[in-house]
Amino acid sequence: MPACPETERFAALLRSLKNRSGLSYEALAKKTGTAGSTLHRYCRGTSVPQDYGSVHRFATACGATPDELRTLHRQWALADAARTEPGTGTGTGTEADADVVEGVEGVKVVDLVDSDGAEEPEAVEPRAVEPKAVEPKAVEPKAVEVGPVRPVRQGRFRLDQFRQGRFRVVVIGAVVLTLGVSAWALTTDHPSSGSSGGGSAADGRLLFSAACQPVVAMGQHDACVGEVQRLLHAKGADIDVDSDFGPQTLRRVTAFQVYSGLQPNGVVGDATKKALYTSNVRMTVWPPAKVRQHIRAVFTDAPDAAVAIADCQSFLDPLHILPNTNGTRNWGLFQISDLRLRELGGTPRQALDPEWNIRAAQRLWSKKRDFHDWPNCERAVKGAVTTAPAR
Repeated sequence: MPACPETERFAALLRSLKNRSGLSYEALAKKTGTAGSTLHRYCRGTSVPQDYGSVHRFATACGATPDELRTLHRQWALADAARTEPGTGTGTGTEADADVVEGVEGVKVVDLVDSDGAEEPEAVEPRAVEPKAVEPKAVEPKAVEVGPVRPVRQGRFRLDQFRQGRFRVVVIGAVVLTLGVSAWALTTDHPSSGSSGGGSAADGRLLFSAACQPVVAMGQHDACVGEVQRLLHAKGADIDVDSDFGPQTLRRVTAFQVYSGLQPNGVVGDATKKALYTSNVRMTVWPPAKVRQHIRAVFTDAPDAAVAIADCQSFLDPLHILPNTNGTRNWGLFQISDLRLRELGGTPRQALDPEWNIRAAQRLWSKKRDFHDWPNCERAVKGAVTTAPAR
């Protein structure tokens, strides 16, 4: 069956990158750490990756340019959203069925169904089983008249017991469900105090109103997401206010949580809602021109290659955060991993500081004076001038 339009466009972009690179699925599997059969499914459009990390590694291994990476990222977000929406599946659907019928013009499907439908009722019709032969008419009057009081009372007692038991089960189930949802919400986003969130619909805080869910998260499309985006934008974040909780919003929410000292889980629970309304956090960052200038000043021996690496890794966005399938994350301009971050003695908050991130990347480069820590951007480095400019 054909994939949905968003998935097919996403797969087409992957195929074009692979064909242009000239690499086999086996070679790409070695470069990306993803099975070749999995990459093949992505390119065919029969599967959409759950996180963007594998897409980014595939694209950079194929030599995608920064503009192509941006386009691919947007298309992956659309395909991922379409994959989770009802009615966009590829297995069934009225349109797919119609295509099959139209493609086989010589077969009279309707006639075959009608003929089967006319024959089956006659064969299955239970006329041979006569209800009269089973009816206990001779027993019915006397059986009902004997002891009419006790059986009826006993039946009512048992029915009342059943109703009471069923009521208890429903009540207990409701209590367990309520406790489970409450525990999940608390573990997802721990409040910073014992308050109920510090806001309500009465004081104009939409996120605390009944219109919004306890947790606003990836995949939602509503006014509550728009409110989160508006509050982030007011704090200086570079974000589109489109009411769509996609990858960009996920990155900005996670960055805000890091700045606010909250658990960086990427979902907007009680504590994050409160911080969005009350904290003085500012999320303004360096513009791309300043990022390039500072990278060149630090990487004096390989300025162009270093800029190409940062552009390939984060699009020169200091707040770029990329989640991995194993639960770890890559942080900032040079996408420093959690492992490297620990080795360097840094924190996610420091990794989002462009000055610290650039210096940390230069420390990693200086170990072997190459960019082996960023193998997925190998082609970007080859296309850049790696010598210092003449002075």
